[in-house]
Amino acid sequence: MPQSRQSQLKDRRAVAPDTVSPADLRALSKKVTYVGHGNHKRFPADYGLTSTSPRPTKSLCDMTRTILLEEAVALLKCGVLKGIISQPRADGFPKYIWSVSAAGEVFEAKSHPNDNGRYHGYPLENEDAMRAHILSIWK
Repeated sequence: MPQSRQSQLKDRRAVAPDTVSPADLRALSKKVTYVGHGNHKRFPADYGLTSTSPRPTKSLCDMTRTILLEEAVALLKCGVLKGIISQPRADGFPKYIWSVSAAGEVFEAKSHPNDNGRYHGYPLENEDAMRAHILSIWK
């Protein structure tokens, strides 16, 4: 899929391969953290959430199975190490990080500018063109 067709959102694009050096990706992988977000969960699992409040407009990360924090962290860091990230912002953190589980599920992790490298994630639905793009570049 051409780079310009990944998403209609300008900042929701994966950087071209080799845009970020392996050393910078390793450093970034040590800085990112995963935090659960109650809007994407039916069950709090082991994320330390006191409650969940899934919104009908949000993808649920535990729709088909519960994903524990350890796996979510591993997926986040793996996506960084593979360089499947959006363009890093001025603070050095990308807004988006993508990863694929061993079962072939595609996940998108998202941060906000004031979160300092804290991400929450959710699966991409089959209809999302970004899902197909991530699968095509995942190695």
